[in-house]
Amino acid sequence: MIPRLTTIAACCIALGATAAEDDLLGRDALFGDDIPKAERTSPQRGSGIKGFIQFEAARTTADPDHWSKLRARTELGNSGKLNDSLKWKLGVRLDYDFVYGINDFYSPEVVRNQRHNVDLRENYVDYSTGNLDFRIGKQHVVWGEMVGLFFADVVSARDMREFILPEFDQMRIPQWAVRAEYFGDDIHAELLWVPVASYDNVGKPGAEFYPYQPVPPGFNTRYLAEMRPERDADNMNYGLRLSTLKNGWDISGFYYRSSDVGQTFYRQFEAPTNTFVYQARHDRIHQTGGTISKDLGDIVFKAEGVYTSGRSFTTLNFADSDGVVRQNTFDWAAGLDFTLPADTRLNAQVFQRQFFSYDPNNVSDKRENGYSLLLNKKFFNDWEAQALFISSLNRTDWLFRPRLTWNFQRNWRVLLGADIFNGPPQGMFGRYDQQDRVYSEVRYSF
Repeated sequence: MIPRLTTIAACCIALGATAAEDDLLGRDALFGDDIPKAERTSPQRGSGIKGFIQFEAARTTADPDHWSKLRARTELGNSGKLNDSLKWKLGVRLDYDFVYGINDFYSPEVVRNQRHNVDLRENYVDYSTGNLDFRIGKQHVVWGEMVGLFFADVVSARDMREFILPEFDQMRIPQWAVRAEYFGDDIHAELLWVPVASYDNVGKPGAEFYPYQPVPPGFNTRYLAEMRPERDADNMNYGLRLSTLKNGWDISGFYYRSSDVGQTFYRQFEAPTNTFVYQARHDRIHQTGGTISKDLGDIVFKAEGVYTSGRSFTTLNFADSDGVVRQNTFDWAAGLDFTLPADTRLNAQVFQRQFFSYDPNNVSDKRENGYSLLLNKKFFNDWEAQALFISSLNRTDWLFRPRLTWNFQRNWRVLLGADIFNGPPQGMFGRYDQQDRVYSEVRYSF
């Protein structure tokens, strides 16, 4: 099914070496998110440039098989402080994908969109005074993180041009925001304002993982340019999050008002050409949710839930005037991390989306259920094997991701893996059944 309409619609799965390890240990992956103020690591004056250089290759194995990625990526960042109260961080990412120069498999629009990119990463200033912290600039705001799934992480925009396959820190697109945080003895309060929002990047029609929409047999399809909200006061985002630690239970609750980071594809019909015309837009939504976690020794329990109102979903009633129906939803997930003998970890999760005032023409069932299993094993000191399986419980629709990592020298790693999709043509994973791929990556971090 199309994104946001399936087992874990709007719950994007991506798992990488760093993000997965953070999740399995029950930690937030980004600096400053629910870390007590006294435990934060302060950037040092003149700390130097940090980052990584990596080369990624992927070959799609379906007929016709072809190289789908030969990308060189460099990410550079620096941080420091002017004094004990004023700190800063700068970051940039540069990509060049050679695959678009060696074949003509992709349309000119896709080539222009994905051949090369220069993106600002986190670029902000921090100011601290007493129990208050202020962060102004382009920044990650992570309000929740299950293993491989986005639920309570409602603020983050994502680069979806490789669907849900990249690592968390590679997928997230920072937001231009002003964030104020208060740290008390047993409470953390966070106030967020996003005057100029970032949105999910789904690429262009013809790309490997473009989110094509359903069309009846015998009809034509055309996609208009995405319509993003005007940059005005009516489309600013804002939110509040409160968290506390009581008897070992880490509990948080939040409210977020925003223009949806994800796309809803509105539809029109052009009778003379027998064509359905789609355009991606961003609904104005309300989201209320929370997270809870507890360290139980060798087991870590985590759960998240989000109620969303104002979002629309594609309808299979092709006579509908705009092709969408507004429906409120509740998404939740619960999982257990098990620390096992011999450097082995297992994570098991269940998750669900429930639609309220359910429209029977919705692509999804009224309750979409699913589960995920992740097994991670370290061996020979510098090798790591991992397998992630995510599946619907409503139908045969799954994604399997085996991977092997070799950390052969300090700061170096080599990664080999595969992404295998299976399911019906409108399934969240099945619609990419022809996009199975094998891939590799070499990274040097500094």
